[in-house]
Amino acid sequence: MKSDRRSRNRLMNEINVVPYIDVMLVLLVIFMVTAPLMNPGQIDLPSVSKSLAPPVAPLEVMIKKDTTLALRDHSRGGKESRVSRAELIAILKGRKGEFAEQSVVISADKSVRYEEVISVMDVLQQQQIKKVGLLTQAK
Repeated sequence: MKSDRRSRNRLMNEINVVPYIDVMLVLLVIFMVTAPLMNPGQIDLPSVSKSLAPPVAPLEVMIKKDTTLALRDHSRGGKESRVSRAELIAILKGRKGEFAEQSVVISADKSVRYEEVISVMDVLQQQQIKKVGLLTQAK
């Protein structure tokens, strides 16, 4: 009699997974039936018109070992010409009038003092050149 009493009061610690399997099979059938009936929608992407003006090639300001300046205009053949600071300012003003977003790249010899590069950057800032880059050489 003791064994009958224990079996009735004993807790059941197993999960009955049959109802979960039934629900999953029903969901699987629903998805299998509805998937072929769905039409893939088309996406209307926004369009962008082409820019009228091609990008302007940057001016390259070169600082030589002896701290002289040279200018290379890549949009006009890329010939190197020696310039003074006053000539550089005049050229920058002229190019700024032609192209509002003129970019300038500074290339300096590695033996040039940092002050010289900063002074050229100061000249560019005074002429309101917003796109300034430093040219480096890959190893």
